[in-house]
Amino acid sequence: MRRPALSVPIGSPLQILLLACSFALAGYAGVRLLDGAWFEIALWFAGAAIVHDLVLVPLYGVADQTLLRTLEAADRRTWIPYIRVPAALSLLLLLVWFPLITGRVTHRYTLATGRSPDDFATHWLLLTAVLFGASAVVFAIGRRRSGGARRE
Repeated sequence: MRRPALSVPIGSPLQILLLACSFALAGYAGVRLLDGAWFEIALWFAGAAIVHDLVLVPLYGVADQTLLRTLEAADRRTWIPYIRVPAALSLLLLLVWFPLITGRVTHRYTLATGRSPDDFATHWLLLTAVLFGASAVVFAIGRRRSGGARRE
């Protein structure tokens, strides 16, 4: 039996135009971003990829397996998404705001925005509390709707 040749479908002219515009915008943003401090930014991207793949992914795995085993031992497996989702979002925000939370780029941030980055740690903690609180509310509503009688 003969296999069909792989072909890449070309979209409509509007899709091609939108794709070209997005590439142009990304290129412009890249040129502006890399203006002046291109080596530091390239080093940050390379370091972030290496640290993420070699350090953080194994830590995520160990933390997730620990959570899974702990909740399975307590017969609470259905609770896992209500912990995973806010934890993942909180860690993502921590990674994004890490330089500002630690105060490593305060001068550059103040020059670029005119604002002080002093409150980023407080904001991150507050957002983390809101995420876990919202997850607890969704869990409680789901449990109440299901009658709460079955053991979770």
